[in-house]
Amino acid sequence: MTLGVMNIFRRFVYSTRAVAAVEFAMVMPVLLLLFLGSFDAGNAIVLYMKVRAATYALGAITNQYGIGNAAISTSTMSTITSATSAILSPYSNTPTVIVISQIKATTATNATVSWSYTVNGAAFTQGATYGLPSNFAQNTCGGTYPCYLILASVSYRFTPMFGSFLTGPITLSDSIYTTPRVSTCVQYNSVPSSC
Repeated sequence: MTLGVMNIFRRFVYSTRAVAAVEFAMVMPVLLLLFLGSFDAGNAIVLYMKVRAATYALGAITNQYGIGNAAISTSTMSTITSATSAILSPYSNTPTVIVISQIKATTATNATVSWSYTVNGAAFTQGATYGLPSNFAQNTCGGTYPCYLILASVSYRFTPMFGSFLTGPITLSDSIYTTPRVSTCVQYNSVPSSC
């Protein structure tokens, strides 16, 4: 009886039939994970590029307004931010947070929030202190204060289609500073009253 068991075991060890099927069964989960991961990574890269384009567009549109007749109202700001849905298409605009603010640099190191507008998020508090990157105001304002900057920020909560159980939602975000083009500052709902 033991001789029969030993023969069966020996034949199993030396058998080369169906080795490719066993190897494929061992490698298949890794290949499937790589394939589905590359699909999610591709979507994330495309979506991040769209978030960057939306951020640039919001900054570029907002900085073309000024004071007086070229001031921005809430309805105009709503129209400006609606450009994001067109840029993010065909992706949903629902998980997008948009913040457009004007920052007033009073010195090379001090800045406050002049006004702020948001969609699906929290706006900065008007008059609150804002921390600019080091040497940013000095290089941007050229020593002339007060100096106004438009800050556009877009963040998107991306949920991978296949890898969400591993990573959960991923926040893709970008922000850009621009300077007003038409006048020294951009007026939003009569704030600031003058530049």
